[in-house]
Amino acid sequence: MATISFKPKQVTKKITSHLHDRASDVIMNRFGLTSDAEKKTLEEIGKKYNITRERVRQIEDAAISLIKKSDAFRGEKAVFEELEKLIRSLGSVVAESELLSHVSKDKATQNHVHFYLVLGDTFKKHREDDHFHSRWSVDDEMAEKVHDSLKKLYSNLSDEDLVPESEIIKKFFDHMKSVSDEYRNEEIARRWLKMSKAVSKNPLGEWGKTTSPNVHTRGVKDYAFLVMRKHGSPMHFREVADAITKTFGKKTHYATCHNELIKDSRFVLVGRGLYALAEWGYKTGIARDVIRDILKREGPLSKEDIIEKVMKERYFKKNTILVNIQNPKYFKKNKNGLYTLV
Repeated sequence: MATISFKPKQVTKKITSHLHDRASDVIMNRFGLTSDAEKKTLEEIGKKYNITRERVRQIEDAAISLIKKSDAFRGEKAVFEELEKLIRSLGSVVAESELLSHVSKDKATQNHVHFYLVLGDTFKKHREDDHFHSRWSVDDEMAEKVHDSLKKLYSNLSDEDLVPESEIIKKFFDHMKSVSDEYRNEEIARRWLKMSKAVSKNPLGEWGKTTSPNVHTRGVKDYAFLVMRKHGSPMHFREVADAITKTFGKKTHYATCHNELIKDSRFVLVGRGLYALAEWGYKTGIARDVIRDILKREGPLSKEDIIEKVMKERYFKKNTILVNIQNPKYFKKNKNGLYTLV
């Protein structure tokens, strides 16, 4: 956790001391520098003074300009140099929320530091847009590289991709050209990734597109997908419900879980109450249908090969498969003793 050497309230008091009462009040309320640390809107302040929102904005802009021209402001140069050094240590470009929470957990302190970011010419504000959260930078070239790399990372992900954190960091750095070693570390990469609105991680720490249900989990079916994917093999719906409760602390009823799995095409019923993920290659249908599809695709097969291939697609008892391939209405043996379609 970063600590700042200066006392924000004292610094603010010094650099605003020359302002007239109304200008000072506007600044204090706009930036949440009052005792309640609440930021007021232009409209709220306008009502207090019976002036328009635009007039409040003009007073705010004029006050900021006066502060920046003052001797008191120039006297606090070390404060702004310290903040610049801090932002460089965090990657030279960092999400506003990440930066402020790194400085302090105290909302009032965060508001004062945000005020200094607005005042300092070294600090560049990047407003929130479709791709990124609100962020601050102290190096235009680095900011451009990071923004560009995050956009490339997003465009190379499919909607279904779920990538472990170590791998997403590697992919990210693959897009970053000529970045110095001081910035090539996982902590800074994680901080840069947090700037993105388009890419984020799910509750299990896997990264993907924010819009994907595998990342932005919205209910039982999404949690079920994550726990089954982590488990890696078919699960009974009761197991799935218990795993959701244990992993995410979301109490899940068995009936609810069963109903959600039935309705979602990501899941396949492969046995009595037993579900697999469709992406694993499991098929729906009775044993006869699965055997028929395999023989159509593969051609004549031995009994052992049929059992092995069926079990990769569905969870049947071995005896169920054997009974089905003995049905002369659908399957027969050729002269080589291999089973084929009638």
